[in-house]
Amino acid sequence: MQKRIFLIISLLLLLPYLSEAQQLPTKSETLKALILVNDHFMTKYADCTQPITINGVTRPSNIWTRGVYFEGLMALHSIYPDDKYYDYTTKWGDFHKWGFRNGTKTRNADDQCAAQTYCDIYNLSKDSEKLRKTKACMEMLLNTPKVDDWTWIDAIQMGMPILAKMGTITNDPAYYEKMWQMYSCTRNVLGNNGLFNTKEGLWWRDKDFVPPYKEPNGQNCYWSRGNGWVYAALVRVMDTTPSNEKHRKSYQADFLAMSKALKSCQREDGFWNASLHDSTHFGGKETSGTALFIYGMAWGVRKGLLPRNEYLPVIAKAWNAILKDAIHPDGVVGFVQGTGKEPKDSQPVTYDKIPDFEDFGTGCVLLGGSEVYKL
Repeated sequence: MQKRIFLIISLLLLLPYLSEAQQLPTKSETLKALILVNDHFMTKYADCTQPITINGVTRPSNIWTRGVYFEGLMALHSIYPDDKYYDYTTKWGDFHKWGFRNGTKTRNADDQCAAQTYCDIYNLSKDSEKLRKTKACMEMLLNTPKVDDWTWIDAIQMGMPILAKMGTITNDPAYYEKMWQMYSCTRNVLGNNGLFNTKEGLWWRDKDFVPPYKEPNGQNCYWSRGNGWVYAALVRVMDTTPSNEKHRKSYQADFLAMSKALKSCQREDGFWNASLHDSTHFGGKETSGTALFIYGMAWGVRKGLLPRNEYLPVIAKAWNAILKDAIHPDGVVGFVQGTGKEPKDSQPVTYDKIPDFEDFGTGCVLLGGSEVYKL
C-alpha cells in the first residue's frame, strides 16, 4: 500500500512536467526542421567564400551576418556532427585566413564576430593557427584602456563571447576582466546612465533611443532583436566561463531580469513583436528576436536557472510557432526582419519577404532550435 501511495504521489508531482513536455515537438521533429533550414542555406550559398552583394554594396563573407550564421551552424554541429558542416565552416575560415574584414587592429565588434566560430573550430581541431589573428585582436583590446567600444547593444553579442571563449582557451582571467569592463560600460555608462533599464529589465538599442525618445504609444523603445542579441550573449558567456568567474553573478542577474521581462511581452501566437512594448508600432510576427529568446530561455531551463514549469510553456509556444508559421516547406525562414536598428527598419516583415541578409536569421533559428533539442 505504501509503495502504491508513493507511486501515485510521484506521478502527480510529475504531471506538470509531462504535460509541458508534450507541448514541445519531439527531438527528431526539431532536428528535422533544423537540418531542413540549414540545407536550404548551404545549397543556396554553396560557395561560402563568395562575397555578399546587397543593394550594390559588396562585403566579404566574414562580416557579422555570416558570423551569426556560423554560430548557429556550430550549435547544430554540436547536436548533429555532420562532417559537411565542419568542412563548410573550415573552408570559410581558411579562405579568410581566420581573420577579419578590417584586419587584426579592428575594434569593431561586427568585424570581430567571426572569431566566435574560429574559437569553436579551434576547440575541435586544436590548430593554433586558427586563433593567431583572433588572439592578436583580443590582446589589442586587453592592452589598451578603452572600454567604450560597444556603443550599440548588438555589439555585445558580436564581441563579448569572444573574450569569454579566449579567456577559457588561454586560462587567462584578464580576458574575463576586460569583458566585464566593456559590458559594464555599455550597461551603466553609455547614454548618460547606461543602456540597460534595470527597472524594466530591457535594453535601449543605443543612446539615440534612451528617453526622452518614446514609441508612438508612449512606452520606452525596446527593439526585439537588439534585446535578443544581449540575451544570447549572456548565455554564450555563462556557458563558456567557469562557474566561479567573479562577475558571473552579475551576468546571471541580468539574464534573470531579462527573462522575466521578455516572458511578460510574448504574443499570444508565440512570437514577439519587433517592438517589445508597442504592438501597434510595426506589430507582427518576427522570427529572429523570437529565436534568440527561445535560445536563452531553453538554455536557462536546461541549466536550472529558470523554473521549468514557468518557462517551458513559453518556449514551447514560441518554437511551435516558428515551426508552424515561419519555416517554409523548402527551409526558407519567414518573418525575419532585415538589418537595421529599430522596429521600423526593413519593414514590412512577412512570411514571403526575403530579408536583405538571409544568413543571420538562419543562424538565430539554428541557435534556438539546437537548445530546444537539448531540452
